[in-house]
Amino acid sequence: MPATLRLPVPDGTLRDYTILNTPIEAPRPSASGHGFNRVAYAAAHIVVDPLADNDPWLDRNIDWERTVAFREYLWDLGLGVAEAMDTAQRGMGLDWEGAKEVIANVQSAARKRPDALIAYGAGTDHLPPGSGVSIDDVIRAYEEQVAYVEAQGGRIILMASRALAAAAKSPDDYVRVYSRILSQMREPVMIHWLGDMFDPALSGYWGSRDDHQAMDTALAIINDNAAKVDGVKISLLSAEKEIRMRRRLDPAVKMYTGDDFNYAELIAGDEEGYSHALLGIFDAIAPAASAALGHLAKDDLAAFHEVLAPTVPLSRHIFKAPTRFYKTGVVFLAYLNGFQDHFQMLGGQQSARSIVHLAELFRLADAARVLRDPDLAASRMKTILATAGI
Repeated sequence: MPATLRLPVPDGTLRDYTILNTPIEAPRPSASGHGFNRVAYAAAHIVVDPLADNDPWLDRNIDWERTVAFREYLWDLGLGVAEAMDTAQRGMGLDWEGAKEVIANVQSAARKRPDALIAYGAGTDHLPPGSGVSIDDVIRAYEEQVAYVEAQGGRIILMASRALAAAAKSPDDYVRVYSRILSQMREPVMIHWLGDMFDPALSGYWGSRDDHQAMDTALAIINDNAAKVDGVKISLLSAEKEIRMRRRLDPAVKMYTGDDFNYAELIAGDEEGYSHALLGIFDAIAPAASAALGHLAKDDLAAFHEVLAPTVPLSRHIFKAPTRFYKTGVVFLAYLNGFQDHFQMLGGQQSARSIVHLAELFRLADAARVLRDPDLAASRMKTILATAGI
């Protein structure tokens, strides 16, 4: 019999909810792999050790076994891993010293798998923004992190820099920094344009608060250095802006959608092109993402949308404003699905969303068919409700 729970709703009352759907099953790979026709990365979350005797708001307490195991799960589904990014709470619980530990541990696991597609965030987060920070300081900070990732044998996602956003006086400063860093790269990198809805400290990135003017600067840098750029990940939550930028990219440069509101239509594409994917929501909906990409590879667009369409309301809820707190929903779903035995996060970020928000997330996850064991999910939801006095 399907499980029934009493869940809170926004008017302050409780309503019965019965789980309606069976979980989606991702196809198993053939001997040649999953055969996707899009490159797809899931930005992966960190699993903490809840039994560590430390100060959780201040200290790292990473469960390495569970953290690595979740990456193995994503690789098994044919997805790549975008590591040490904002989904891993980079800059919101995971500092550069912690990121180095993550990169070293996960790269060790990746070396054992020929099919392990992975790239690592390199930025400047060990350089606090301030009035005394120069453009040369930003360049040196990027160089330090890039050197570490390359020494580990990893591919690089060049993350946006809070220090650069604070120090830059004009678009020319962005041209100077990115041209210098790209000229030194051993392999083509992904460039990440993270909007200020994800990180308010990045407001005005590329030298303008007007996204269209900022796009002109970013495109000039990327297209002038196309041989050094695998692709650009744009996270502005605007399909129109992503498509506009996609059509202006050098043909050799991929567009990786980071749009957790409109990913289905952007990945499907149109007569003029399509986006690949580097998405935080793929952490939470990995089986659905894998199944949908399998359908797309077979040119079954209807089945692709049939699988992904129910996940979009879930993603929009998880990423609702304040968008930077989306990590809480991602980790909550990992807890419901048994990938960790607790709902704890770096920096105590499990408290960033309300019980009403989490209850609606539960309903939407059921509708999206991404509760992989509904009975387990219901039991764990009841545990969370009990801690809220319900």
